[in-house]
Parts: sequence; C-alpha cells; structure tokens
Amino acid sequence: MALTASCHCGAIKFEIASAPSEAHTCNCSYCQRSGAVWTGVKPEDFKLLSNSAEGTYNPTGLNVHHFCAACGMQTWGDSPDWSAIYNDDGTLKPGATEGVPETRSMYFNLNLVDDFDRTSIPITAMDGRNNW
Repeated sequence: MALTASCHCGAIKFEIASAPSEAHTCNCSYCQRSGAVWTGVKPEDFKLLSNSAEGTYNPTGLNVHHFCAACGMQTWGDSPDWSAIYNDDGTLKPGATEGVPETRSMYFNLNLVDDFDRTSIPITAMDGRNNW
C-alpha cells in the first residue's frame, strides 16, 4: 500500500511505496523542536510529487533536513546511517568503532501522512541529543 504525504500547505508532496513497519522519535536539538516522527525509506521507494517550496537546513554538514519554506513543516531528511554502528540508546553496537557512518539513510516525517494509523507500529525513542 503506497502512502502519500504532504506538508500543511501542499507545496511539498511525496509518495512512499509501502507502509512502514516501525518509526522513531529523536530528542536531538532539531528533531525535538520539530516534533517529527521519522521512519526510514529506501531512496528508490521515495517519489517526490511536488516540490515548489523546499528549504533545507544542514548546520553540521551531516544531517540534511528538508522542510517546506512556505508552511514550515519538516518533510524528510537524509543523514549518516547512525543505526549502522549505534544502538537506539546511543551505545556502540558490538564490533563497531565510534565515528560517523559512511552509509547514509533517508527518513520521512510520518506525521505528514493523513491516512495511516501510527499506533499500528512501534515508535522507538532515539537519544540523538547525547549521542550524535
């Protein structure tokens, strides 16, 4: 089942090939303020339908936050794949060395999908404030 998401004003709209099976919140200084519920998506499963007001925020050069410059909604982002070397609580996975992962991941804000019951999937709290 494909999902369609859009910002509040509709200037940014995208489609995800299938419903997610999990999501997460993050308490980093950016995500906590935005209130987003993030879920991962493969780039080939993400289709941008309209993008007339996109803005980006990338203060560290690592995490690229995309948002609607017209209404302010946080839409999607891409970042190093922190889950490749860190557990949800920020501890290193066995055999991993501390640092920035070389692989990248893509996430979208599940709050922008009108017809999806977020209570149907687990939503994990990530400790981004203290760990990356």
